[in-house]
Amino acid sequence: MSTVVLLCMSNVFMTFAWYGHLKYGHAWPLWKAILVSWAIALLEYCLAVPANRLGYAHFSGFQLKIIQEVVTLVVFIAFAVLFLKEKLAWNYLVAFVFLAVAAFFAFAFKASGSMN
Repeated sequence: MSTVVLLCMSNVFMTFAWYGHLKYGHAWPLWKAILVSWAIALLEYCLAVPANRLGYAHFSGFQLKIIQEVVTLVVFIAFAVLFLKEKLAWNYLVAFVFLAVAAFFAFAFKASGSMN
């Protein structure tokens, strides 16, 4: 559980590092947006690295990556709707459902050669 919590927290920082400047940083020169994003991303790494180290005791590398992607999508949906004020269209929802089904298949069945 701590892995998922740390990944959620790290994704909040990374989403702001990658996309936060789209709302407020248009007047900034590109170099400034990059430096601010790197500073925010440092905080993301301080959470993501321990999350993956802790998680690797319970999940395979493949499963950790899939958890990361699902968390990324959930965080980004909230970010896009609440921060960027974008509309969530039905086709995006369908795409996210398909990705959720993919995540289900990654965890529902024991893969041969799995570490667990």
